[in-house]
Amino acid sequence: MIPLILPSTSDAVSPFVTRLGAVTWDDSRDARLMSDAGGTALYSGDFGLFTIERPQAMSLEGDIVLVDPRAGRAERLIRAGSGHNTLLVTERCDQLCVMCSQPPKKTHEDRFAAFTDACLLAPDSSVIGISGGEPTLFKADLLELLETVLGQRPDLAFHILSNGQHFEQGDVERLRQPCYQRVQWGIPVYSADHASHDQIVAKEGALARLEKSFCHLLAAGARIELRTVLLSDNYNDLPRLARYVVTRLPFIEHWSIMQLENAGFAKNRWDALYVDHQQDFAPLGQALDHAILSGLDVRLFNVPRCSVPQEYRPYAMASISDWKRRYAPTCAPCHERDQCGGFFEWHPRDADLKVVPL
Repeated sequence: MIPLILPSTSDAVSPFVTRLGAVTWDDSRDARLMSDAGGTALYSGDFGLFTIERPQAMSLEGDIVLVDPRAGRAERLIRAGSGHNTLLVTERCDQLCVMCSQPPKKTHEDRFAAFTDACLLAPDSSVIGISGGEPTLFKADLLELLETVLGQRPDLAFHILSNGQHFEQGDVERLRQPCYQRVQWGIPVYSADHASHDQIVAKEGALARLEKSFCHLLAAGARIELRTVLLSDNYNDLPRLARYVVTRLPFIEHWSIMQLENAGFAKNRWDALYVDHQQDFAPLGQALDHAILSGLDVRLFNVPRCSVPQEYRPYAMASISDWKRRYAPTCAPCHERDQCGGFFEWHPRDADLKVVPL
């Protein structure tokens, strides 16, 4: 797994965002590499001298980091050359999903100013993810970040994960601004049945409230990715959910159906929540067929390509973020490995036995 937090020392008193390089760019937040020996890189910039310890084979060239002198660490907010950069803007959330991979906390650390600085330094044409917790609990700060960054960097784009509970009629005009066409909202729906969806997210009335938000987002012309995680609670009802999606939500850009991540709450509930799509592909296959025949852009996330029937492999994306992705030893000779998401680093190893190189 690629480390995102590295030991660091600094002359500075307060945390700062900087871009690392062997040469400097034209921004005062750039830091120049002075020396690099024994796994410790020394940098110099407007914030003074600081060091970052890194594995020998790891390049930090072009990375945008948040250096925290008090914590003695540097956080790699945006990694140059990576297409999987996501900013965790809060760990607070107003839902308690049974399989949440990032269990919420009651505390919140406001880092929107640092995230804004980092985004303004991002490589050209980057797509930056924003996640939580629930980012729209701090909707004013979030929208200000988006408008500030996209106002100065119209080449960038954002993908924001949200439970969709907090969009109001008053947001419509603001979200109609042209800059929001560079923003896609990833919003989950787990079941067409209100009671089932609400039970999964542990919030009564959640789907009804989400349907109101969809009306506001539709009026604003917002770009939406619908997301559904496979669970024992919703797997057999997937065909019904597919009919709901194509009839009630035809305005979405695409529907992402994803396998469960063995992290957070799901780790201790794995046996009860996980459903092996290889044992019974029929519900998933029927949902995919319905979406495909209706012309809906549907995609499979977090599933190895060899784990689905051949006719559905074009829909299986290389989706798992590079910093938490692994492949089974038997994947080495596979001709489709570059197109495959593989496994999460923490996925049970017994799944490796089912890998069949393509």
